[in-house]
Amino acid sequence: MQSSYDLWRGLKKMGYLRTQRDPLWWPNSGTFEVVIGAILTQQTKWEKVELSLQQLKAHGLCSPEALCCCDLEHLSLLIKPSGFYNTKALRLQRFCKNLLKDFGSFESFKENADREWLLAQQGIGMESADSILCYACEREVFVVDSYTQRLLDALGYTFEDYMQLQEWMQEGIEIHFEKILQHYGKSVTLQTVFARFHGKIVEFAKEHIRGKNVVVDALETYMSEKE
Repeated sequence: MQSSYDLWRGLKKMGYLRTQRDPLWWPNSGTFEVVIGAILTQQTKWEKVELSLQQLKAHGLCSPEALCCCDLEHLSLLIKPSGFYNTKALRLQRFCKNLLKDFGSFESFKENADREWLLAQQGIGMESADSILCYACEREVFVVDSYTQRLLDALGYTFEDYMQLQEWMQEGIEIHFEKILQHYGKSVTLQTVFARFHGKIVEFAKEHIRGKNVVVDALETYMSEKE
């Protein structure tokens, strides 16, 4: 593997993405639901988050305006499937209040929010911030998660920190972007490629990472094939 492009190509040859739930992989990308999901998915499985989102939708609580006005105890009960529900309810409501105070609306937030603002919010780390930037705000940002780190480690690549790993992942895609467009056979944005690349890694990891064991033999075979 010479760059992240080889990883992207190998995963694509293996048939990822397999999920067709959203063009950008994350469900309901470009909406405020992504922000909610990014906060609720911390330290829990996505399937649990989906249960919480279903309950929030049923009660009309998928906008920052509605969540600001919601009784905190009631909100905690609705997101209980996601775990740490009292803490997450408080963080979610504070996030919404700050969003409306600083941006006025979610649409303005999408256009003007940056990583610095996001990281200043309680409970938002690098992965959550970049998930929001990529999937909610539709920015050209690659999301680094634990799956990415473990997969690259298994392939023999180590990095000092999150930012160095993210830079390496983005650089390989940017340099080979014209080749990627040929694979797609149509015009796509860099942000779309970053979003779907992250999704490919997550889908692969969920099938091939079991505990400390990371099975990459098939992936390495596909990556070694010529264009």
